[in-house]
Amino acid sequence: MATDRDEQQRDLQRQQQELEEIRRSFAEMGARMGSMFDPPEPDEAERSQPALLPPAPPVATSSPFGMPARPRRWWAAALVLLFVAGTAFGYILPKGDGGSGSPSSPGATTPTTQRPVVVTRPTTPPKTQVSVPDTCVEAAELADEVISRLTRNIRDNRLAEMLRDYTIASQACRREASP
Repeated sequence: MATDRDEQQRDLQRQQQELEEIRRSFAEMGARMGSMFDPPEPDEAERSQPALLPPAPPVATSSPFGMPARPRRWWAAALVLLFVAGTAFGYILPKGDGGSGSPSSPGATTPTTQRPVVVTRPTTPPKTQVSVPDTCVEAAELADEVISRLTRNIRDNRLAEMLRDYTIASQACRREASP
């Protein structure tokens, strides 16, 4: 019995040693990598090197089109003036019928020489009679009863007989209803 206890203690000590090694390796890794939430600190080699970025370009005194950068207000004024001129030109143009030579007056109409067409409708529409074969009515009633029994969870021989009768009636209904 003493050997089992000794083995258990050795296993426990071995597990504790492995756990300590894992903790130590995580601590070393954390010290090397640093915190994931803090920005990384540059190494000594990176600190000593100067930045390799080119100097910033001078502030542009003219636009890419060769015009001065500041006076762009005249562009806005020119756009407003163009809008006003277009609106005025639209009001000046005559409002016609879309391309004919002169606008037509509403009072000038041409008389028609044709007589209006009179449509005669039948006074009563023909009535259609709907006839359903008796086998279809019987099949629908049997289907309702089968569904009712299934939803009430009544599953016995009567349900099987009704289902058989419904199958026969629905086949007969299909035969009578097909042209």
